[in-house]
Amino acid sequence: MKRIILVMLVLFSINHIVSAQKDSARKNPGENIKQFWLVILKTGPKDKEIKDSTERSHLFAGHFGNMQKLFEEGVLKVAGPFGKNDFTWRGLFILDCKTKDEAEEYVKTDPTVKAGVFIYDIVPWWADAIGSFAPGKQVFD
Repeated sequence: MKRIILVMLVLFSINHIVSAQKDSARKNPGENIKQFWLVILKTGPKDKEIKDSTERSHLFAGHFGNMQKLFEEGVLKVAGPFGKNDFTWRGLFILDCKTKDEAEEYVKTDPTVKAGVFIYDIVPWWADAIGSFAPGKQVFD
């Protein structure tokens, strides 16, 4: 009986040690907090002036193409439109770059921004660098 108790204590101790080592190897939540840049796209001064549907289609095709390019470069992490709101907010980008100036240079490559359909605000935004926010281009099936 003593032998069975001793074997059980040894097995329990080994299991506890292995479990503690696994827990210490896990990342702590928030351990990889990283700064990104949140871009709020707002209705620009030229939005109502550009009424030609062909011109608008061309501008927005360029807008979506530019987003695709930034995504493929690993810069654009999130993009999407806002629903109807009491602000002039139209959409957002979350960009992975070092400085606000760099984020602004990326935003200025957008044809809708160049045309004045959108204007923008850029503010720092932090998130854990996992999932969509992991470095580089992330593709999920």
